Amino acid sequence: MLVNEGLPAYIVDVLHRRQSLTGRTVGILGMAFKGQSDDSRNSLSYKLKRLLGFKGARVLCSDPYVHDPQLVPLELVISESDIAIWGAPHALYRDVPLGNCRVVDIWALRGRGIQL
Repeated sequence: MLVNEGLPAYIVDVLHRRQSLTGRTVGILGMAFKGQSDDSRNSLSYKLKRLLGFKGARVLCSDPYVHDPQLVPLELVISESDIAIWGAPHALYRDVPLGNCRVVDIWALRGRGIQL
């Protein structure tokens, strides 16, 4: 459990050490607790969002299953993000074109695993 709870902080720290997150746009794809679910209770994506904001990032979040008025369309997240992080392993994200975004694929949706 502690490993899972620490993952958002680890991701943010590694990204911020490599290049400051201040003023950068980070997209989180998936705010649900698990794939193909609308349940966002205990989802670490919200913790990730908060930590990214503390580092000065502009954070855009999208999830087709979760009903949250703060979420934005997937197309907006993709078009405006410098970095994209998969927060939930929704199958529909496997084939989403991400353009020039750096990708943090913690779920290995594209078979490459985490790439910070």
